[in-house]
Amino acid sequence: MNPRCKTAPSMILILLAGVAPLFAQEQREIDVRTTRLSENVYMLAGAGGNIALLAGDDGALLVDADYEHEPLSAKIAAAVGEVSDEPVRMLINTHWHFDHVGGNEFFHEAGATIAAHANVRERMSQDQDIAHIDAHPPASPPAALPTITYTTEMTMHWSGEEVRIVHAPLAHTDGDSLILFRKANVLHVGDVCFAGMYPFLDVNAGGTIDGMIGAMDRALELANEKTKVIPGHGPLSTVADLREYRAMLISTRDAVRALVKQDKTCEETVAAKPTKALDDKWGGGGFGPDIWVEMVYDAMTRKPDDRSRKPIKD
Repeated sequence: MNPRCKTAPSMILILLAGVAPLFAQEQREIDVRTTRLSENVYMLAGAGGNIALLAGDDGALLVDADYEHEPLSAKIAAAVGEVSDEPVRMLINTHWHFDHVGGNEFFHEAGATIAAHANVRERMSQDQDIAHIDAHPPASPPAALPTITYTTEMTMHWSGEEVRIVHAPLAHTDGDSLILFRKANVLHVGDVCFAGMYPFLDVNAGGTIDGMIGAMDRALELANEKTKVIPGHGPLSTVADLREYRAMLISTRDAVRALVKQDKTCEETVAAKPTKALDDKWGGGGFGPDIWVEMVYDAMTRKPDDRSRKPIKD
């Protein structure tokens, strides 16, 4: 079987790959939108991945930092300043992709400590290749690297809030974290969820469809019916939304796996339209049905030693 095939990239793929930088035209105005979720927890939405903000006496705590773009980082800092008397002192990364860690250096130099799964630091420390979008991010500067890392689970006690950080193995990447603000009942799930659309699997970085489903199982264990869910991309979500998303992942996996068992090539699998019944609801985002099926097929058919160029820490 040929484990890889090539479909035409969408505009979001091009933007994520950095081929046509999002900020090439300075006249393009980028707004940072703030949504209050509890007394002191907020969701910030800018150009890249969604951000969570915990405001309090210990300083502001952010989850993710959007793209590397100093004017955008300054706008995020300004948005923090509108609801927090303290600057950002802690930054947690949900995973290593540049639309989530790009602002790391800016906030570190402004006094923040950065925390993430151990695999995030490993990947950011070395040049990377992201399959299916032909992106080749270089190693990050030392100031952008997490200085606090964990492997399975970690808890921070910050400004009276209990912040649980839980690893979701081999999901979107090999370093995904779910972050629960327990008292506020807010859960940031990072890119294991693209709300209302097909997600991206970074197969070179250990991404798998079974891991994505496992991440949803873990998220649903952490949440309850009243939990407010911040996805990596897309609108604020509910636990019911996560259940629907999980069902889509399972349907995709089962449909693609049936074709893999028939020894279909990647091209044949994509051509068979295994997600046809799902496409009207989920196929309208940046990753269309063909590229989604291609990524799932690739993740299913890769040999374990071809899944990652680096050791995976669980």
